[in-house]
Amino acid sequence: MRFIPTRFHGILDYIVGIVVIASPWLFNFSDVTYATWVMVIAGIVVLLQTIMTDFEVGVVKKVPMPTHLMMDFGIGVIVALSPWMFGFADEVYSPHLIFGVFSILASLTTHRYPSESYRSRTTSSETVR
Repeated sequence: MRFIPTRFHGILDYIVGIVVIASPWLFNFSDVTYATWVMVIAGIVVLLQTIMTDFEVGVVKKVPMPTHLMMDFGIGVIVALSPWMFGFADEVYSPHLIFGVFSILASLTTHRYPSESYRSRTTSSETVR
């Protein structure tokens, strides 16, 4: 069941992307190299894809929303499994597992297309050009 509006998802992406990048220092695991890099790279990817998605809060508007959601799902799986894939689960795994599951759930519960009002605005502005 998809109940999260794309606009809310996008705003959340900007916040979560920044928190994920900062998480190694916020949650005291910055001394675990792979754990840190997984989160920093994941956060950067989340921010870049949000900037590039064609929805209410996107800037470049090149990536379709269904593609964005598939990427969120993939990022979630990789980040959730990364402590075991890269061998740092003995040192830290909770932030990765939590963010990964959150990303998977967000991808499965967000509307696949932006609101009708957004689509009608972008369609009418394209015909003006």
